[in-house]
Amino acid sequence: MVRAIRIGEHAFEKKGAAEEFLKAILYKYDIGDLVDAKDSEILSELLHRHPEALLKIGPGIESFHVRKADFGTRCFYVTRVDGTEEKFSARSCL
Repeated sequence: MVRAIRIGEHAFEKKGAAEEFLKAILYKYDIGDLVDAKDSEILSELLHRHPEALLKIGPGIESFHVRKADFGTRCFYVTRVDGTEEKFSARSCL
């Protein structure tokens, strides 16, 4: 049985479809770019699914950025309302 994945108002029949959707968001921004409001809503919903959501979110979410990750890859970073930042894996949220 395949379990649908829901991220905010977006529903995906398979995990792979959700991963492709999130990858498109990740690669539509240049390294260092601030994620726009529409995509930030999606990333906020996504981050709340993370197994360590409380630690990642901390005192609250201010914004999201795309930054360099390990081995030349890229990933999402959350900037918290206290100015601290944390990277997170979209895959871990699924």
